[in-house]
Amino acid sequence: MILSSQPNETISLKKLLTTAVVVAALGYFVDIYDLLLFSIVRVKSLTDLGLSGVELTDKGLLLINMQMAGMLIGGIFFGVLGDKKGRLSILFGSILLYSIANILNGFVRDYQTYALLRFFAGVGLAGELGAGVSLVSESLPKEVRGLGTMIIASVGVSGAIFAWVVSDLFAWRTSYFIGGGLGLLLLALRLGVYESGLFSKMHENKEVSKGNFLSLFTSLDRFKRYLSCILIGFQFWYMVGILITLSPEFAKALNVDGSILAGKAVMFCYAGLTLGDFASGLLSYLFKSRKNILILFMLLSSLANIAFFYVGGVSSSFFYGLCFLMGLFSGYWALFVTVAAENFGTNLRATVATTVPNFVRGSLVPVSALFAYLKTQTDMIHAGMIVGLICIVISFLGIFMYRDTYFKDLNYYE
Repeated sequence: MILSSQPNETISLKKLLTTAVVVAALGYFVDIYDLLLFSIVRVKSLTDLGLSGVELTDKGLLLINMQMAGMLIGGIFFGVLGDKKGRLSILFGSILLYSIANILNGFVRDYQTYALLRFFAGVGLAGELGAGVSLVSESLPKEVRGLGTMIIASVGVSGAIFAWVVSDLFAWRTSYFIGGGLGLLLLALRLGVYESGLFSKMHENKEVSKGNFLSLFTSLDRFKRYLSCILIGFQFWYMVGILITLSPEFAKALNVDGSILAGKAVMFCYAGLTLGDFASGLLSYLFKSRKNILILFMLLSSLANIAFFYVGGVSSSFFYGLCFLMGLFSGYWALFVTVAAENFGTNLRATVATTVPNFVRGSLVPVSALFAYLKTQTDMIHAGMIVGLICIVISFLGIFMYRDTYFKDLNYYE
């Protein structure tokens, strides 16, 4: 049994660890592995393709933007597909696409092909998380659905740690082959997963409009709910996409003693995220609130992100420790995706749960563009601080617009 917030209330692991939860967690594990692998092998892979110096930063950001642009497009496509055809359709289609794309990444010989394949990998990666969270949220009782997404996120983000270990043991091309291979193996596991009961019931109702993405913008109430979900995640992805991905460059600018490896920084950050997602999900369950725990973690994350710019001259071990703390305090991704799923009815749930995290990831495109511009007007540190403060303000605007959804019944239509 696991602990409950009420003395006479217990929840069995059998009730919580359903096939849908286990498969969604393993799927997200592979998703994060493939999503973060480029950040980990960025320097090694681009150097092998003949790039050097400032190109490793600038061309690397462009490749990340290609991947994120693919996720924006894929988020809309797979989200709408999930509400029209079912949650399982996303699970099968997305993993097949990103697995093949990542295997092909291991064969690239030029930068242009690399960029194109990162785009298609992004399209495929877009569908995994939203489908899993929608399926689990609709399959579990409302009292424990937050714990289900907590398990998905906690297991999933540990895929970044595995990606670091693999990249440290094998060549960068082999790391891509392994990621793609793991994805294809997951397809066999998904054969045992059943469709959401809420979706099946809705699918039989021909009068319900399903997966109408544009309807999110035709109602002020729906638009405000949708926008609040997206804005909450800005701060999180700024931390991962800018501070952690470019940690070697920031460490050099901060005069950190010793060399910093981007892959190792990602590994430490996601080790913290694994614990943070578990803690935020459990605290949300114990205190019966999404919003209060989100605010707590966002405040801690803001402080950690600000502290990042004031660690000049520290040792590499201290720097990696800070990366861990940044991940730990930013470990509200589990709550973030749960909130997206809980905010909307069954006929739009997959659309929202899939597009919201991918729009947040896609926000890295304008965020990195602003950072790149400011870097030409000032130094790297001040550019990072300015962009970071903007992202923090945007995220808190989102959380203050959000209405707590902890007790919300998900059996309804928009």
